[in-house]
Amino acid sequence: MFFIAGCRNENSKIHSTDITVEKKNAKIETPEYLEGKKYFNQYCMACHMQDGMGVPGMNPPLVKTSWVLGDKARLIGVVLNGLSGDIEINGELYSNSMGSFATLEDKEIALVLSYVRQSFGNDAGPVTQEEVAKVRASIK
Repeated sequence: MFFIAGCRNENSKIHSTDITVEKKNAKIETPEYLEGKKYFNQYCMACHMQDGMGVPGMNPPLVKTSWVLGDKARLIGVVLNGLSGDIEINGELYSNSMGSFATLEDKEIALVLSYVRQSFGNDAGPVTQEEVAKVRASIK
């Protein structure tokens, strides 16, 4: 965003200066990012919450965890297979089961996981449709 700032010089004449104001850490909300957000809101938000912090003791956070930022194949596998049993994340135990979302298309899974890996303070690379297809083929 640009705005004009008026300044007076020693001759009391006003001159203008362009100043750029940028929002720190602003995300560029591409159509893919917004579509991933839509899928997150539809399929994930009820358990992992709007801020990605989850529910203590039940649903794990998606914020700066090795499960989200680490091995993409493991993360894709969780979405395709679901997850049950106790898991420990950042020193806290979570025990709620997550059902499989294998009915989603590869593109939808890639978009939602890319959104998660690039939201909530996370700064990881996107997940591609091809990566999802590869993991899906390996678990059939």
